[in-house]
Amino acid sequence: MRLKVLSIIAATALLAACETAPEKAATTDGSGDKMTASSSSGPVLGSQEHLVIAVGDRVFFGYDKYNVNSDAQRVLQGQAAWLKKYSDKTIVVEGHCDERGTREYNLALGERRANSVKDYLVALGVSSSRISTVSYGKERPVALGHEDAAWSQNRRSVTILK
Repeated sequence: MRLKVLSIIAATALLAACETAPEKAATTDGSGDKMTASSSSGPVLGSQEHLVIAVGDRVFFGYDKYNVNSDAQRVLQGQAAWLKKYSDKTIVVEGHCDERGTREYNLALGERRANSVKDYLVALGVSSSRISTVSYGKERPVALGHEDAAWSQNRRSVTILK
């Protein structure tokens, strides 16, 4: 009996999930860019999702490094241009590390990583008052594992809109 009831509930939920919301017409903000009104037609301009798609929200670091390398510079140049276009946006730069090392060491390294990204963005003309930093050290890994493939994904900074 329970199985039948659960099957009916699951089927009803699946049918309800298939319904699509009507799309709203796109408008412009005067700059010639289309601003989307629904997520089904793309990200809202100036949103976190738009930042990720347009220029990327993260840069990666070498083992025990916090310098901004050439790959990171390209991403950060795009972020700086994006932030200049959306001058009302403020960000937090998160610094992250892989699992190796002590908690205290990785918090300090994550801070140096976040600050090096902030310094680079400021050098590109983004006001320092629009950027804050935080270090999570090794506390928020995006890749689980005990090998370089996972570690390299965790050695990063992430730019988040406030």
